[in-house]
Amino acid sequence: MPDDGTGALPLVRGIVLSDEKSSTYKLALLRAVARIAEYAPAAATPAPDGRDAVEVPLGLVALYWLRMYLPLVRARLPQMPGNIGTSRLGFAKDGFEALLALGTAPIELRIGASFTGEQAAALTSALSQAAHTIANMPATFTRYPNSDAQVFGVTRQRRSHASATVLDLDMLRGWGLVEVPGHLWRAMSRFGSWIEPMLVAEWAGLTRAYAERMGLAIAPGAAEATLAWIEPARSTSLGRDVALRLLDRGQPIECVWSGRPLTAKTFDIDHCLPWSVWPCGDLWNLMPAHTRVNQHEKRDRLPSAAAMANARDRIIGWWDAAYLDDKALRSRFLREAAAALPLSDSANGAAVYDALDWRRLRLSPDQQVPLWTPAGV
Repeated sequence: MPDDGTGALPLVRGIVLSDEKSSTYKLALLRAVARIAEYAPAAATPAPDGRDAVEVPLGLVALYWLRMYLPLVRARLPQMPGNIGTSRLGFAKDGFEALLALGTAPIELRIGASFTGEQAAALTSALSQAAHTIANMPATFTRYPNSDAQVFGVTRQRRSHASATVLDLDMLRGWGLVEVPGHLWRAMSRFGSWIEPMLVAEWAGLTRAYAERMGLAIAPGAAEATLAWIEPARSTSLGRDVALRLLDRGQPIECVWSGRPLTAKTFDIDHCLPWSVWPCGDLWNLMPAHTRVNQHEKRDRLPSAAAMANARDRIIGWWDAAYLDDKALRSRFLREAAAALPLSDSANGAAVYDALDWRRLRLSPDQQVPLWTPAGV
């Protein structure tokens, strides 16, 4: 891929393909930051003093780190020379081992998830150990070409001993911050769909090389399969349950795109941002639509600016009735929106709509998703 003029892509290529590596740690750090840039950009805040950089929660980088390494360690795929299982991995101590023993699935490690008891204590310990390793190893030794200057700056914070119960951004900032150069952040946001496959391919190659040195054989494709980032299952069941509950109470609901009244037999739950380009089942992305509109008209297309503007009041009205007026769902709705969309601290339905429209606007040119406008709009 040609350089975008900022030097970010040659920097990424150099780290991935040319940099000396004694483990897969540098690739893990790059992949964690790249996924945050593409799928959780609202986690970033501008660096102070006007520097062209952003700061992301160190706890979030550590969370994605654990999510990537759990299946690799379970599969006993070496991540450095001489490593099998948890041996020689600096972060794989008591907390990580407890997550393994408890059968924690990687897909559970996501923003907004809740934990209690033994699992919450294990996760808190594992995050602390991962944050320590990230700060002292890959962040320290990932440097600009022919320079001792670090690409990523890390600021650590001393956390309380309280267990991680809800993985929101405030909690994940408790471990500190990772500073990402602005040009690198923007490249990862725009070109993540190309950067991540390169990272995975190189990571799988390193894993096979370490195994060969140890006289081990890895089946073709096994490393790549273990490195796959498992997305949540495509489900609209919660949105559907909420819609049916509202209808049972006699509360009318409308198709957000057409305004047509809906019944239990004529509605679908639509992903506003299509699953095919943004695999997200968060509550803010689930909206009621007439079956014909969802299945035969909008389908996997991105709503146009006109479609969004026409549906604005109905979208906000749906969020209010379905989620924001529900004590059990309100906090989850706001947590999920804050993780994926650029929101201020004082979020309400109108603010979430503006942030969703911003995200839609970014997806359109970055992924060239076909646009859809309802007839008559």
